[in-house]
Amino acid sequence: MEKAKIQEYLKVLACPKCKGELIYKMYNEKEGFYCEKCKLFYPIVEDIPVMLIEEAINLSSSEKNESP
Repeated sequence: MEKAKIQEYLKVLACPKCKGELIYKMYNEKEGFYCEKCKLFYPIVEDIPVMLIEEAINLSSSEKNESP
């Protein structure tokens, strides 16, 4: 995904669970947005962030990959 598009998403998106800030990160070769507080990773599918709690990947028990 383009860096400019990522920055625009970061300005308007919040974690659906806690309403906190998100960061862009890569996890298992997937792009997405990550909430450090909830430890949830919201993947980006076909340039669209999937911001559903039930679709998020819980990273609290797994080792997280570094974001670019």
